[in-house]
Amino acid sequence: MGRCSAEVEANLPKPPVISIVDDDASVRAATNNLVRSHGYSAHTFASAEEFLQSAHLNDTSCVIADVQMPAISGVELLLLLRIRGHRVPFIFMTAFPTEELRARALKAGAAGFLAKPFDGAVLISCLDTTLKQSCGEIRD
Repeated sequence: MGRCSAEVEANLPKPPVISIVDDDASVRAATNNLVRSHGYSAHTFASAEEFLQSAHLNDTSCVIADVQMPAISGVELLLLLRIRGHRVPFIFMTAFPTEELRARALKAGAAGFLAKPFDGAVLISCLDTTLKQSCGEIRD
C-alpha cells in the first residue's frame, strides 16, 4: 500500500505553534479556539510564569499575550525572553489600551497591539502577517 501513515505524517509540514498567555480563562479559551480553527497548533497559559516553565517555550512560533497580568506583565515577559535570547514574535492584547502602553509594547518589540474586544479576523490577519515576516512562511 505504499508508505505507512507515520512516514507520511513525518513529511507533512507542522503548523506553527502559538502560545496564548492570558490570566482570563474565557479569553484564553476563545483565543485558543480561534487560532486552532485557522490551522495553527496552540497552547494556553494562565500566567507568564507558567509559560516560562513550559515545555513549549522553545517550539513556540508566536506568543499572543495579555499586557496586564499579575506578577509578570506581557511586556515584561517579552523583555525577559529577549534577555534569554528568544526572538519569538509577540502580539499583545489589552482591555485597557492607552497610547503610552501601545508605545511601550511596540518599543519592546511587539509585532502587534490589539485592544479588547477585537474582531477575530483582525487577530488572525495580524498573526498571519507576523509569522510571514518572522520566518518567511506563507500559509494558504
